[in-house]
Amino acid sequence: MSEVLWKLDALVEAVGGRVVGDPTTTITGISIDSRTIQPGEAFFCIKGDVHDGHRFAEAALSRGAALAVVCEERLNEVPPEGRYVVVSDVLGALEDLGRAARARTEAKIVAVTGSVGKTSSKEMLRIALSKSGRTHASVASFNNHWGVPLTLARMPEDTEYGVFEIGMNHPGEITPLTRMVRPDFVIITTVEPVHLAQFESVEAIARAKAEIFEGLEPGGAAILNASNPQFDLLRFLAFTAGVAKIVTFGDDRAFDVHPTQVAPQSGCSCVTGKVLGEDLVWKIGAPGRHLVNNSLAVLAAVKLMGADLALGALALADMSAPKGRGERHELTFEDGTATLIDESYNANPASMRAAIAVLGETPVERGGRRIAVIGDMLELGETSPALHRGLAKPLEDARIDLVYCVGKTMRGLWERLPENRRAVWAETSAELQKTLVGDIRPGDVVMIKGSLGTKMGPLVSALIDAYGAKRARAAS
Repeated sequence: MSEVLWKLDALVEAVGGRVVGDPTTTITGISIDSRTIQPGEAFFCIKGDVHDGHRFAEAALSRGAALAVVCEERLNEVPPEGRYVVVSDVLGALEDLGRAARARTEAKIVAVTGSVGKTSSKEMLRIALSKSGRTHASVASFNNHWGVPLTLARMPEDTEYGVFEIGMNHPGEITPLTRMVRPDFVIITTVEPVHLAQFESVEAIARAKAEIFEGLEPGGAAILNASNPQFDLLRFLAFTAGVAKIVTFGDDRAFDVHPTQVAPQSGCSCVTGKVLGEDLVWKIGAPGRHLVNNSLAVLAAVKLMGADLALGALALADMSAPKGRGERHELTFEDGTATLIDESYNANPASMRAAIAVLGETPVERGGRRIAVIGDMLELGETSPALHRGLAKPLEDARIDLVYCVGKTMRGLWERLPENRRAVWAETSAELQKTLVGDIRPGDVVMIKGSLGTKMGPLVSALIDAYGAKRARAAS
């Protein structure tokens, strides 16, 4: 039997609604997707950019939803025999329920933002904190105006540790979300030139990320990347926001949390370091120096939250790269295998450099090649051509053998590459697909990455369809 998440009367009071029909008195979950809703869950009919949830209220109820939360103005558009809580604004009701969930819990809450590394840090926090108590964290990248309140509303009352990811594309987006979450601790992983089409400078991005301080609970701590060029600005903004404590992390041994030795291996990293004065050794079950850096912030939060630091550090070995964010597949040929690194979820200059570095660290078999298949990075504004061309140096440093480029802006990078590193340029990923599938051979390591709009995911699917795949394991 599923646990009770909300009693009907508590939910109705929280959202300021009225009951129509005969909903069940207990709710086991909160959903905004009629396709995945489970019996006993409440379905919030949110109106999105593409779909209006009111159109799917009947489907949700037919699948066993406890009730549907609908807008007063749309009540005449849903089946009259349904089970409803009627409100003036459905998204506003979800936000109110999220605030009520935050108010009723005694959990210690950590929120993560940053230009890159939010989701991987959130996952590491979830894994590490789960060893010490009941932990609630967002699924996937639920870090926007509906994802954050949905994650809050799903948080059980007896949660001991809560982990939230907060994202933004424009100034002012983080403030209402952090005030909803009211974290006890916040992490800013890094500030990089991302979404520059919406910001006049990297400093402006830093100021937008610093909005997370506005929701920090009194006496809370900010965990900041002291190796990042924007650290001084972030520290100043934290001070002016009244942040009680700042904890630093990064490579320098003067920082509160730092590594003393890093040993990258195939599919993982082993780290020796110091966490707020405590010597520690840990293994991260996914590769990349960027994950090592983020693990410093994670372990700082684990210790500050009063969780078991040793158990949390040990648990990071269970970390695995999720789909589209470094997940590895083994492609099978008649006479050998190749490795596919799926980084297709999204891309910006910082995450692209990190992915290229991981590719460079990945061993290849005799005769194999390191191959980067990279697509346009979007939303970079006027600096976009220069930022694309600037990837030539990281590709050289990582000793990448061949580079396939997708997109109009990537043409500039492709033309800048030495001829022996150029593979193929194509304007769209669809144009490249057949050639790429035919070019891969046993021993190769292939990394695919690009912004979502560049549609690099189908290239991953094409290779898996052509050669089959099983998830590659990290070295032990």
